[in-house]
Amino acid sequence: MTQLFSDRTTAEAAANKLKSFAQPLRLMILSCLIDGELNVGKIDDATGIGQPALSQQLAALREAKLVKFRREGTQKYYSITDENAELCIRCLNLMTSGDTELASAVHNASLGGSAKPAKPSGGLGVAGFATIIE
Repeated sequence: MTQLFSDRTTAEAAANKLKSFAQPLRLMILSCLIDGELNVGKIDDATGIGQPALSQQLAALREAKLVKFRREGTQKYYSITDENAELCIRCLNLMTSGDTELASAVHNASLGGSAKPAKPSGGLGVAGFATIIE
């Protein structure tokens, strides 16, 4: 794995990916889609974005290759195409959830064993964390 600090090309690619997320309506759409495919009407109902803005942001997400769609009759169904994008949105949801105990467990687990992971309440440990966010 290349660390961002050691490779400018990788850092630029990461920054460009982040630009695709750097819009509140896009974050709302992606967050809405992390649990699976939805049609445009359901996305609109869940987010309250409104049809013109929703179409514009879905087009930007398609262009960034973060979402894909399939057509069924007159309906378009959208889903996230990039597992890394899904992981990023899940992390952003976690970071903004206010659940500091779970965020601490994720942080410690991401250290690759250099620190002991904190156990979420209920003694679930890191394996339990995977179950919690899925």
